[in-house]
Amino acid sequence: MAQRDVPPRWDRTMQQRLARGEAAALGELYDRLACLVHGLAHRVLGDERAADSVTREVFAHVWEHPDSYDPRQGPLRTWVAVLTQRLAVQRLRATETAALTREDPGTTEELERRVRRASVAARADYIVQSMPAPLRSALERAYFQRRDYRQTATDLGITEDEARRRLRLGLQLLSTAHDSETPGTPPGHGGAA
Repeated sequence: MAQRDVPPRWDRTMQQRLARGEAAALGELYDRLACLVHGLAHRVLGDERAADSVTREVFAHVWEHPDSYDPRQGPLRTWVAVLTQRLAVQRLRATETAALTREDPGTTEELERRVRRASVAARADYIVQSMPAPLRSALERAYFQRRDYRQTATDLGITEDEARRRLRLGLQLLSTAHDSETPGTPPGHGGAA
């Protein structure tokens, strides 16, 4: 049985390679996580160019500060997702604050509500992308195809009880998007800023 405090080998090795300054390691990490990073940033910011910029910032931070990731605190993927969310929320706050001073489109409370909504949406996207495929496929059928648990069971070739279990578990995971921490985030890695 694996110990909880022992990180996956790939995460440890990647952190060590980045710490040694291996450019190939950064390329490998980028290939593996760029879609996640860009998708989360775009979900928070709603702007392609801003998401591109945050994606560059995230990977620059990882390259310049590889030792800020502690493999014992959780997966590298989660650390990068939390970093992405934090940088995207900071960018959104700065952008919206500048807009408030220029145009006065709303109050500070409205700004914070928009930031919170974007942050929750980004966490929900991350949760869905990270959940096991059986849960994700059940939720996709229920949500996007408007299938009930019986139809989902038939579509997936599983029992109705199993379909209900998958939908319930998937929804429970999604409900954590409103929490202040990103699911699976170890203490100290932070959640929404």
